[in-house]
Amino acid sequence: MGAAETHEAKTTYREAMREALREALRADDRVFLMGEDVGRYGGCFGVSLGLLEEFGPERVRDTPLSESAFVGAGIGTALAGMRPIVEIMTVNFSLLALDQILNNAATLLHMSGGQLPVPLVIRMTTGAGRQLAAQHSHSLEGWYAHIPGIRVLAPATLEDARHMLAPALADPDPVLIFEHGSLYNVSGELLPPTEPVDLDHAAIRRPGTDISLITYGGSLPKALAAADELAAEGINAEVIDLRTLRPLDDAAITASVDRTHRAVVIDEAWRTGSLAAEVSARIAEESFYDLDAPVERVCSAEVPMPYARRLEEAALPQVADIVAAAHRAVD
Repeated sequence: MGAAETHEAKTTYREAMREALREALRADDRVFLMGEDVGRYGGCFGVSLGLLEEFGPERVRDTPLSESAFVGAGIGTALAGMRPIVEIMTVNFSLLALDQILNNAATLLHMSGGQLPVPLVIRMTTGAGRQLAAQHSHSLEGWYAHIPGIRVLAPATLEDARHMLAPALADPDPVLIFEHGSLYNVSGELLPPTEPVDLDHAAIRRPGTDISLITYGGSLPKALAAADELAAEGINAEVIDLRTLRPLDDAAITASVDRTHRAVVIDEAWRTGSLAAEVSARIAEESFYDLDAPVERVCSAEVPMPYARRLEEAALPQVADIVAAAHRAVD
C-alpha cells in the first residue's frame, strides 16, 4: 500500500474534504478556491489548511467579506471557462449572495438558450449543534433545493465528502455542497472508491423491512443510531441517505416505502415548508396505498437556534425523537 493510500485509510470528514480539494487543484489548472479566510487562515473550519502553501495565492484566494461580490466573481470566472470552487463560511451568510445564485447562476444557461453554462461549485457549512447561535446554525439547504437550475448535495459520509467534489466540478450546472458542521471531526476508515460517486441517486445506509428513516447530512448519524436502538427492540429500520437534495431520488424513496410501508423523515430544518414536507408530499403522491401509517416528520423547533447548549439540544432532532416517531408509526 502506498503512502497516499495509507493516509486515506484513516481520516476525518474535514481531511477527506481537504484531499478532494487538493485532488481537484492538482488535476485541472482551471480549478481554484476562493472565499473568506480560505488561504492564510486555512478555512474557518480548517478544511483548506495548507492548500495556500501548496498551490499559491492565485489558486487559493482570500476574498473580502462580501458574499455577493465573490460569488458573483465565481460566476463570472465560470462563464469565462474557469472551474471555481467558492466557499461561503456558513449557510446563513449565503443569503447575502442569494441574488447571485438565484438570478444569475441558476438562470443563465436557460436564459441564454444553452449558450452560457455556469460550472460553479459553492461549498458552505450548514447546521447546528455547536453552540454558534442563530446567525451561524440554521439548515437552509431546503431553500436552495427549491431552485431549478442548480444541483444541491449534502455529503454525510467520509466517502461522499472525499469523492463528491470531482463529479460536482464536472457538472455543467452550478452545484451547491452543504457540509454539516458537526461532521468535520467525524473519523473513520475511508473505503477506496469502487466506482465514481453517483450524484443522481440516494443511498441505502442500512437495509430494513419495518420502517424507512429518510434523512441527509448531519442527521444521518442520528438516524443510524436510532435504527440501532429500534433493532434492539425488534424493529428493523431502513436508513435512506438522500445525498442529493435537488434533484431528489424519487425512485429510491418510493422503493423504500414500498418495502417497509412506514416512513419517518428527519430534517434539521424547520418543519414548515421544509424538505421533509416535500419528501412527505412525494410519498403521499407516489406510495399512498402502500402506507400502513401516516408519514412522521422529525424537524427542528420553529425558533431561531438557541445558543445555550441544553436549549439548542432541545431545539434539534435527537435520536430519542426519531425512535419515538418510529414507534408512533409502527405501534
